[in-house]
Amino acid sequence: MIVSFLSVPMAYGFWLLARAFVFDYFTIPSESMSPTLKPGDKVVVNKLWMGARIYTDFVFDVNGQELKAFRLKGTRGVRRNDIVVFNLANHDGKINFVINNVFCKRVLALPGDSIGAVNGHYVNNNYDEVLGLEAEQTRLENTPDSLIYGLWMLPYDWHVGWSIKNFGPMYVPRKGDMIDVTAREAVIYQLLLEWELGKKVTWDWDRNDVYADGKRLHRHVFKHDYYFMAGDNVINSNDSRYWGLVPEEYIVGVVMKSFSEL
Repeated sequence: MIVSFLSVPMAYGFWLLARAFVFDYFTIPSESMSPTLKPGDKVVVNKLWMGARIYTDFVFDVNGQELKAFRLKGTRGVRRNDIVVFNLANHDGKINFVINNVFCKRVLALPGDSIGAVNGHYVNNNYDEVLGLEAEQTRLENTPDSLIYGLWMLPYDWHVGWSIKNFGPMYVPRKGDMIDVTAREAVIYQLLLEWELGKKVTWDWDRNDVYADGKRLHRHVFKHDYYFMAGDNVINSNDSRYWGLVPEEYIVGVVMKSFSEL
């Protein structure tokens, strides 16, 4: 009886450790990954491939905070076309961490890639195969612009003029990359620059000048790796096209198994 009594908390402890270091599971809430994943489907996330994210601070602000964590060494990393679970990074136009605000999308671009779309079809300069579901991208191509809610994508600036059908190429920053910061780069990477610099970024299109808290910004070396995430349901998915790139630290893990709702 004593052994049986002790085995219950021990088993629960092993379960919690497994969820922290090895796997976790989530329920799909929306149609953004349809038809691959449908609302109510369950996904099992492998944390070993990318390396488990270990929190160093367990006091979480529901309104958002700076993520305090480190990542263990992974066994293979994230690959293009992987489906991943991650914390949404963009809240009210700034990057911060909300513990339970998780999304599930497909990885279309890794750090160092350039991603874009031509007539609704994704293009990655480092990947020759189809990204996501070609049939869904063809459906987007053949849908009149007037029937698409949210046709225009980030950044919402007429100088850039990107839409979900035609955008880019947009370079996805890699840690250690240095860029010359012109007005165009400031518009495209404003969210990332303000997070990494901790300063307000503004620009002057006429002079092609960029400022960080009023001081000229000429170049920037990125401090984080970033990823471009998108849903398979390209016409109806809230993803990187609308709220920007995802820092590596915000990724929970890679989906390795899914179960449909009975």
